Amino acid sequence: MLRKKLTQSLAIGSLALLLAACNNNTKTSDDTVIIYSNADDEAITIMQDTLDDNGFTSQYKIQPIGTSELGGKMLAEGRGIEADVITMASYYIDSAQAQHHMFKELPATSKPIQQTSSIQRPILGNTGALFINTEALKAAGLPKPTSLNDLTDPRYKNQLSFPNMLDSSTGWLLVQAVFAEYGEKEGKTILTKLFNNAGPHVESSGSGPIKKVTSGEVAIGFGLRAQAVDAKENGLPIDYVDPIEGNYSLVESVAVVDHEENDKEKKAAEMAEVIAEKARPALMEQYPVALYKGETLKKTQQPAHLKQWNEPLSVKLLEQHQMIYKEAKGEN
Repeated sequence: MLRKKLTQSLAIGSLALLLAACNNNTKTSDDTVIIYSNADDEAITIMQDTLDDNGFTSQYKIQPIGTSELGGKMLAEGRGIEADVITMASYYIDSAQAQHHMFKELPATSKPIQQTSSIQRPILGNTGALFINTEALKAAGLPKPTSLNDLTDPRYKNQLSFPNMLDSSTGWLLVQAVFAEYGEKEGKTILTKLFNNAGPHVESSGSGPIKKVTSGEVAIGFGLRAQAVDAKENGLPIDYVDPIEGNYSLVESVAVVDHEENDKEKKAAEMAEVIAEKARPALMEQYPVALYKGETLKKTQQPAHLKQWNEPLSVKLLEQHQMIYKEAKGEN
């Protein structure tokens, strides 16, 4: 009797193992679309809400990653990257495509103002400007600056905040403006003086300067123009200044990784289309930069000195500027 029960138990156990193995072999792969994004919290919220409103609830996962880290992953991993969809600075998308041919072609229904590669769709633009806390500026007895070069004056010491371009793409907007206007040699000298005046207020986050300016910890900051416009419209003692060197912009786009998985890629492409088309009105409201023909801005949203770099932005150009930036900062 004991031998019979043991034989029955072994048979049942073997059958269970066999069924488990069959289930594992026939189990479908996870079809959750993975989205990597360098966007800030406000943009990610808009994208999530738009995807949910268009029938994609619980079908995706957005993973926020900083620009430098995400750019490094794209360039190092190519098509091997886990993400199915990426929203990222357009120059990083183009550079990764040139190196790895990792993105699919995306048909466009709207026409971008600037020529854009067919593997990406612009979703938002960031424009740089100066902003000031009018009360803090008055209390410090400082004149209102009109340029980035004005801020090299020693009397602005410890009253200036700007983003570190090694951590934040917003910081590159300042560097582009300085180098385009004054050249790399004089621009390096200007950057050194700006570092001296900023002291401990060089921020790792692009939103760091506006926080310090609105709190009154410093009187002047450089960052995203839209942040200062919003603060002023909300009644805070904040004003904004379009520096004479120019309001430079960076565009962030959406792209679909070519993983050669037809069903999942089809859904990923549909989500990218929703982000590019359906989320665009809300993104433009939050980041008022016209990217497509026919888009218009309110008067307060229009920078006085809108400019762009005289050649397409690239990771190579970024690294060249970072090297000079580090030298100006006193880093090897």
